[in-house]
Amino acid sequence: MAEGKKTLKEIINKIPQDKRQTLFDGKALDLIKEGTIKWKEESLKEGDRKNWKVTPGTTLGSEIPRNLIYTPLDTPDLDYRRDLGNSGQEPFTRGVHPNMYRGKKFTMRQINGFGGPEDTNKRLKFMLDSGATGLSVIFDLPTTQMYDSDDPISSGQVGTSGVAIDSTRDMEILFDAIPLEEVTVSIVTHFPSNTAILFPMFLAAAEKRGISFDRLGGTVQNDTTMEEVVRSGPEYLPPKDVFRIQCDNNEYIRQNIPRWNFTTFNGYNLREFGTSSVTEIAIAFANAMETLENLSSRGHDIDFIAKRLAFFWSISNDFFDEAARIRAARRLWSRIMKYKFGAKDPRSQWMRCHVQTSGLTLTRQEPLNNIVRASYQALASVLGGAQSLHVSSYDEAYAVPTEEAALLSLRTQQIIQAETAVTEVVDPLGGSYYVEALTDEIEKRIIDELSQIEAQGGYVKAIERGWLHRKVATYFQTEQAKMESGEIPIVGLNCYKSGRKEAPIDVFSYPEEAEKRQLDKLARLKDERDSKKAQRALKTLEDACKSDTNIVPYSLECARAGCSEGEIFKVFKSAYGLWNPPEVF
Repeated sequence: MAEGKKTLKEIINKIPQDKRQTLFDGKALDLIKEGTIKWKEESLKEGDRKNWKVTPGTTLGSEIPRNLIYTPLDTPDLDYRRDLGNSGQEPFTRGVHPNMYRGKKFTMRQINGFGGPEDTNKRLKFMLDSGATGLSVIFDLPTTQMYDSDDPISSGQVGTSGVAIDSTRDMEILFDAIPLEEVTVSIVTHFPSNTAILFPMFLAAAEKRGISFDRLGGTVQNDTTMEEVVRSGPEYLPPKDVFRIQCDNNEYIRQNIPRWNFTTFNGYNLREFGTSSVTEIAIAFANAMETLENLSSRGHDIDFIAKRLAFFWSISNDFFDEAARIRAARRLWSRIMKYKFGAKDPRSQWMRCHVQTSGLTLTRQEPLNNIVRASYQALASVLGGAQSLHVSSYDEAYAVPTEEAALLSLRTQQIIQAETAVTEVVDPLGGSYYVEALTDEIEKRIIDELSQIEAQGGYVKAIERGWLHRKVATYFQTEQAKMESGEIPIVGLNCYKSGRKEAPIDVFSYPEEAEKRQLDKLARLKDERDSKKAQRALKTLEDACKSDTNIVPYSLECARAGCSEGEIFKVFKSAYGLWNPPEVF
């Protein structure tokens, strides 16, 4: 690690600036300034001059004030080589690949999950048959919270909001006849603890099909923020232990599943929970940096580790801001990797990201408006250079998408990719005075927020001390008040309300028999498995949790032995104890 002991701001400020080659010379800027002042005085009304800067009222926005017009005066120090560069070159502002979407199209990866694994398996096949180029699976509330379907706390929730998974047998059913060697899979485990349970079940299921680990490609989320801040659960493990599990997952996956992204640092759910577009990136970067420091301390080479991490961003309504902040995050991450961690391999500097259009912006009122919202958000994602995309469906304000709505979301991506020609030119917004000024400002604000996290003692300490919880609660409270007052306009909800009786839409109906099926399968599993083998595996896992050894191989043995998710979570609770999240007010 090159500069581990200095603050990020100190490191960034030390980047050599001595040979900057700015695009605009001083005389040209002086003339532009003179002309702009004259134009303001002669052409603009007093009200426009007085309100030269306004802050857009957008859902989950960055709150960056905007000028009436942008000129070279807003990017006077822009150095093309150092600040932009060509795509595929440092600092990767313009994209991680030289030819971007001409050579590697963004992956169309819609989230799927409902009922039992049998139900979701059919939807996965439907999406592939309809042209999806990647798969993404989300789990029901009991599975996400790490309880078995037969736990009393799960009653009435099995198979809703995602697919129910209790064991390796369920994973086998979920991916039955899915070509795992050919298609990448995003397993939306959310939490490190859940990743250490469900991902080994996925691996054990692949083993049973004779698929070696080196042929598997995809990603898990594996994010401490999700488990300790965003999650609303009845039982929490201590942050330091959850972070340890996160790093154990990272280490095992990177060493044993070479094509797998061991973490998708999840900014999306944090932002949807209640943070600005800047905070979303800052928290994810803080987590990523602390993770790299941990894995480096375990003796792993930064260039080996960093090649397989990725990020997950929410895309909301502020169109140019959303495109600019993906560019800003890509540039800043390149600088962090090069100057803080001393990465030598250019690929280690890539900020690769999956993006999802904002679920929070979807409304029940006039739900077809959501199609328009999601389409613009998806376009901003592509113009920003995202690697893969999920377009939230118009009916998700009600329930899991119907097959028709999910298909329409996929078609939205396909239309952008095949019909609009926006993918034919790399970084088409690059060079815009407005976009470059936004990119610069967002990068500065991310660095400022990272400095605040460093002042708390780092990422894990910021969670333990409640700093992040309070930041989320304060922001959300303010944001909600703005929505209710109309300061943030939402068409059809708080402005331009039609007053008409809305036509009904087809709302998804969950399979009523899913819970019974899961309970029957779980009972059969516990009856048919080798109980002694399962108990030995659970005991060995608990011993590993209490030592310094990586726990994932032992969790994998539990998956192979037919242990259920709830049984493994009980081991974690016994080994680490429970933690009470801080009160925010």
